This record gives sequence, C-alpha cells and structure tokens, in this order.
Amino acid sequence: MSEKKLAIIATKGTLDWAYPPFILASTAAALGYETQIFFTFYGLQLLKKNPKLQVSPLGNPGMPMPMAMDKWFPVIGTAIPGMQSIMSSMMKAKMKKKGVASIEELRNLCVEAEVKLIACQMTVDLFDMKSSDFIDGIDYAGAATFFEFAGESDINLFI
Repeated sequence: MSEKKLAIIATKGTLDWAYPPFILASTAAALGYETQIFFTFYGLQLLKKNPKLQVSPLGNPGMPMPMAMDKWFPVIGTAIPGMQSIMSSMMKAKMKKKGVASIEELRNLCVEAEVKLIACQMTVDLFDMKSSDFIDGIDYAGAATFFEFAGESDINLFI
C-alpha cells in the first residue's frame, strides 16, 4: 500500500490562522502521511524567521472574547487603534496559560517530521521578499509544483 499524502495551501498570515496548517501537518506526519504545505500570499508570514503574527478581531465574529465582549462590544470597537495588539497579547497569554505550543514550536515540529514547507516563488517575487527573511530548509516553487503533489494526494486542504 502506498503512503497517504496530505497537501495544504496556507494563505493567511494572522496568529489564529497560523495554527491550523502546522497542527494538521504535524499530526498527519505523525500518522505517516507524506505532507506538504504550500505558503502563498499572506501565508508567507508563517515562514518568516521572526514572525510578528497578530490576531484580527475585526471581521472575525466567531472569536470568543474576554468578559463576553463579543456580546456587547460592537464590531466597530475592534477597529480602535491598538485593539489588534491588545487582542493579540490576550490571545498569546491565554495560549501560554493553556500550554498551547507557539507557532515557532509547531513549525519546528513540522520540520523535524519532514513536512515539506514550500514558499510560493511568485508571491515572494511579488512582495520583494528575500530568502534571508525566511527560516532555513524551505523550498521555493510555483503553483505547478504544488499541483503535481496535490494531484496525487489523498487529502487537500485550503487554509
């Protein structure tokens, strides 16, 4: 029987959207899946050496907020300058308190588990990014390379 394969496209660059690709990829690798994550557009933020990821409460009505703020704090209130930083700090503190691994830890787990991390070369060029901005050990390729793997994969996820 051939090895199962998982292909993930990571397109988001916020703290809350950073967790799913790394959690799913590391879990799949632990279960014996050959796994690749293709990072494109804002998802490239997840491959930066020192990611400065924040959570955006604006436009995220499903985000549980402390003190039931999601019930009484109007969406427009989340647009107040500095609110994104406050919400990000609160989320990071809650994750630390609950023992949730950091993005860097999960990313390292993926690297150790031989998950192939691919930066979209077109997007890197589009945003004038440099390979020195990113962690070591990643590949650079275009969409065609991703499709080659995704076309043979048992599971494809768009995150």
